[in-house]
Amino acid sequence: MENRQGSRSSGRVNVNMVEGVGSRVVRGPDWKWGKQDGGEGHIGTVRSFESPEEVVVVWDNGTAANYRCAGAYDLRVLDSASTGIKHDGSMCDTCRMQPIYGIRWKCAECPNYDLCSACYHGDKHSLRHRFYRMNTPASEKVLLEPRRKSKKIVARGIFAGARVVRGVDWEWEDQDGGNGRRGKVTEIQDWSATGPRSAAYVLWDNGAKNLYRVGYEGMSDLKVVSDAKGGIFYRDHLPCLGEHGPGGHGNQGAFLISDQVNVDLDLEIVQSLQHGHGGWTDGMFETLGVTGTVVGIDEDHDIVVSYPSGNRWTFNPAVLTKTNGSAAGVASGGAEASTASPFQVSDLVQICSDLERIKVLQRGHGEWADAMLPTLGKIGRVQQIYHDNDLKVEVCGTSWTYNPAAVTKVASDNTGLGSSSERLSALLKKLFETHITGDLNEELVKAAANGDVARCEEILSRHDLDANAQFAGHTALQAASQNGHTDIIKVLMSHMVDVEIEDKDGDRSIHHAAFGDEASIIQILHCGGADLNARNKRRQTALHIGVNKGHLGVVKVLLELDAHPSLQDSEGDTPLHDAISKKRDDILQLLLDHSADICITNNNGFNALHHAALRGNPR
Repeated sequence: MENRQGSRSSGRVNVNMVEGVGSRVVRGPDWKWGKQDGGEGHIGTVRSFESPEEVVVVWDNGTAANYRCAGAYDLRVLDSASTGIKHDGSMCDTCRMQPIYGIRWKCAECPNYDLCSACYHGDKHSLRHRFYRMNTPASEKVLLEPRRKSKKIVARGIFAGARVVRGVDWEWEDQDGGNGRRGKVTEIQDWSATGPRSAAYVLWDNGAKNLYRVGYEGMSDLKVVSDAKGGIFYRDHLPCLGEHGPGGHGNQGAFLISDQVNVDLDLEIVQSLQHGHGGWTDGMFETLGVTGTVVGIDEDHDIVVSYPSGNRWTFNPAVLTKTNGSAAGVASGGAEASTASPFQVSDLVQICSDLERIKVLQRGHGEWADAMLPTLGKIGRVQQIYHDNDLKVEVCGTSWTYNPAAVTKVASDNTGLGSSSERLSALLKKLFETHITGDLNEELVKAAANGDVARCEEILSRHDLDANAQFAGHTALQAASQNGHTDIIKVLMSHMVDVEIEDKDGDRSIHHAAFGDEASIIQILHCGGADLNARNKRRQTALHIGVNKGHLGVVKVLLELDAHPSLQDSEGDTPLHDAISKKRDDILQLLLDHSADICITNNNGFNALHHAALRGNPR
């Protein structure tokens, strides 16, 4: 093997190869090069591709050499997050990374449950469950055996605690105190927002400290002289570098003409993934829960699917799941399809009101999120029935996935709802009253979510109560705001509640009102001093949320109250970008009428006009 410690190679054969540059790798199944890497489990960085069959890697120990990535596979990809690969519309259900960067691990036994690489190898979620590995948004899913049966390897290299010196790409003068001087890695961080886990923060022996590249754009600013452990990884679950094409990005062959496919992701995720892949229109609702047939694959590798109606729609391949042949078997873990659901689309159902019970029931069935608290005991409508009989239910203005055991059918048509409204109201009140826990904070939030004014006033009369206290991550004001309970909010505000308290996602009451499409609540909160331009952890304002949800009334009220029309979220998008993405000309016009700035660029460098062109919006 030839040692190559000179300048970075310029041999970039194609885009797929460049996308692989920066991946963090370990030795692969065909490794025969002794301890060039430092030993099994030691980490290196993909520096460049010399050809479709050959890649240059710089190991954390400073060794640089060429390795095979076609025919024979010398390397496995441990982490590709530093390359900027991201799965739009996804979120790690443990650490909440959103979107997931690098490899995405999707549970094959729990609907809509994903992990990032750090959580997958960190033994989050059940080790008995099988997962699909998704190298890129466009790659075919690979079904893996449960982790409990798999070999664990300890990762070693540039991790927290490692002692380092300057590496082959050092260009930071004498920050380290001079060539050969040592420092200690204190933390692995992001070099940029688009390159997670691609840098190391170092405290040098001379007292200086700074951030240095470890993987970002294939760079190696550091060399390890005393490595550290970086957790464990499941060796045989990692993809081989190059096995699906240079850089691991090949997607041809993922779908074939005549394949039977379903769209079984949540609607919002589908809409997000469709950006740049034909978009989403209202007519495409017919594809949800219906099997279609692949009739074409276009030059961008998007998939053209025909449906029984005779319509053809173009999809991002990441949206689709094969249902024919062997694909159907692995999708359900080799088992036959579930028995017929007792529910039908449009059925009215009541959500279980027992918090602890529904948390247990939701395990493996969409899981439980604190934001679902306002739905307890509420009536919703079935929007979709998944292949495993889980239900997508619209309730309290938002759609959630529920275990069918967590809901009860109360009516099957609109007539049933009208004739039984009084009975249902009494039933909800009874259910609430029979689950009094003695925890005043819990009772207040529940009463606020359910619109029980008398109970709220009774609880608030207690001198030992904190009206701003949270239950399940939410305050009473947040719960009432999302559900539109005007009288509850007036009562709470008369008790001087704090309108600016944040939940775990950074959402304030103003955000919750926007989620719930409650324009009148926004006006009340504004009168109570709420900051209309407050941002959550994704840097979104209530206006961002109103636009993304398509809540025209919310957008109109916010703009009339002088909410800033052009603040940017963590992706650099303004509400104008979002309106263009959603193809909402009515909202777009409102924003322009209120002087939204069309020149602001997002993180991809696109202003509103660029964005409109990309999204095919002629306005």
